Amino acid sequence: MENAPPSSPFAAFFSPNLPFAAHTTLQQLRFWVRHNPWFQGQDTDAWFELDAATLERLQADYNGEWAQLGMQLLTLQPFTFSDCRFAGNAWSQPLFGSLAALYLLNSRFVMRLLEALPIEQGKTRQRLVFLVEQMIAAAAPSNYLNSNPEALERMVQTQGASLFHGMLQLASDVQEGKLRQCDSGAFEVGVNLATTPGQVVYQNPLFQLIQYSPQSKTQHQRPLLIVPPAINKFYILDLQPDSSLVRHALEQGHSVFLVSWRNADSSVADASWDDYLEKGIIEAIKVTQAISAQDQLNILGYCVGGTLLACGLAVLAARGEKPAASLTLLVSFLDFEDTGVLSVFIDEQTVSYRERTIGGAEGKYGLFRGEDMGNTFSLLRPNELWWNYGVEKYLKGQTPRSLDLLYWNNDNTNLPGPMYCWYLRHTYLQNDLKSGTLRCCGETLDLGLLDMPTYLVGTREDHIVPWHSAYASTRLLKGPLRFVLGRSGHIAGIINPPAKNKRSYWTNAQVPTDPDAWLAAAEEHPGSWWGDWTTWLGEHAGRRGKPVARLGSSDYPALEAAPGSYVKQRH
Repeated sequence: MENAPPSSPFAAFFSPNLPFAAHTTLQQLRFWVRHNPWFQGQDTDAWFELDAATLERLQADYNGEWAQLGMQLLTLQPFTFSDCRFAGNAWSQPLFGSLAALYLLNSRFVMRLLEALPIEQGKTRQRLVFLVEQMIAAAAPSNYLNSNPEALERMVQTQGASLFHGMLQLASDVQEGKLRQCDSGAFEVGVNLATTPGQVVYQNPLFQLIQYSPQSKTQHQRPLLIVPPAINKFYILDLQPDSSLVRHALEQGHSVFLVSWRNADSSVADASWDDYLEKGIIEAIKVTQAISAQDQLNILGYCVGGTLLACGLAVLAARGEKPAASLTLLVSFLDFEDTGVLSVFIDEQTVSYRERTIGGAEGKYGLFRGEDMGNTFSLLRPNELWWNYGVEKYLKGQTPRSLDLLYWNNDNTNLPGPMYCWYLRHTYLQNDLKSGTLRCCGETLDLGLLDMPTYLVGTREDHIVPWHSAYASTRLLKGPLRFVLGRSGHIAGIINPPAKNKRSYWTNAQVPTDPDAWLAAAEEHPGSWWGDWTTWLGEHAGRRGKPVARLGSSDYPALEAAPGSYVKQRH
């Protein structure tokens, strides 16, 4: 029967009332992998050569736990779950509780089966685990109306109105091309998001430069230039007044300039990585220097903004220019050796396809859609960022929460094809930035020329930039270094204002080669790392004096009020 496809790769998951069978699941997994395009050309049969003793032990362990579950069902004992998908009271009843319990039991043993497979650690194993985890998440009984007691109860209570409203939301999301996690009418940029006052003082086809109004009685001489990621809109750093990193820096007496990247459209579809360095990073630095009348700036980059910024500064260093008095990199890659789960999506075939279709390799230029990026990031944590929203919106018909962070997360940004393809190839695929031989803007890129004082931030639960990879920048940069590790993830670990007194962070004045050695000797502090950073930044910001009386200059007059028009563009 192996030549015929099984009814599903994991029948136990798509039919949660069926028990796990180790040998059968192994054969189904073998067949599915053999026909999966990610694994073509590999000797996949060798991955499934498990000895009979291992399978028997797995099956025996499973049978014992399954018998306990069956006894609980027969004696009508209520079910309780720590998994938030099944935490509601409706799941405690025997029928639906047993479905959830069996599903979770099957999940554990399929993952144990994967762990036992003789596949070396690396991208192959990572891809296999990722795909199986996606299938497990998709098959949860909570995702389907007939096996979700909470959705069924709501349907009865509303006389079917919940399902009707859910279908309307599904149709709207299909039309939009993404699963929206927030009510799109709850916020408006410039009205209740990105409201810190300022002016756009420069713009070109790639970005607008915002200069913010002073928020302190005295102001440091040396300004702070912020470079957010080009793959997201800048206002993650200026959501609400009480959670705005921009406003916090202003209140600490820093003169703040910020790059607002354009949401790319067809007019810039042929823009390259070099364009983003020369006409983006380097141009923003020069304009900020001119307006502030300061040769040196404090400069901050967040995520991909930090990668762009480091490359731009390396280009300037190769030209003999060193405009950065200090550098701050927040959850940024410079060394792409370990890119976490995102690496499962990147291989030569994928990158070559993008280069042919949107990257200009065959004369075809296009855009990488922000919705595709957003959906990919959501699937990295399918239970928290994908299926739970589908259940709440489509099965239960509930309107999503009005949360500023979720609104921003759905406000995606397109990227020019050539810029995006260059980034994929030379970072995630080839890890070239640290090579010392890569050419950018006509210069040889040498990150070792960056010898300014640098403040590096990683976050401990980051699934986009693993903190060990953020720490790896300490081996590439040559100036005085301070590394700080925040609790939580890629966003919540960064947007953590001191006033809310949440989470914690770790510091260690020493910077050993091994990140785990750094953490073992680090001291944990309650609250936000922002205070530590602003103390450090103040040491590099120059003397304090009267705040600037006007924004812009005669050469760079104010063009429009912040947050500007580029951040409001949606395609």
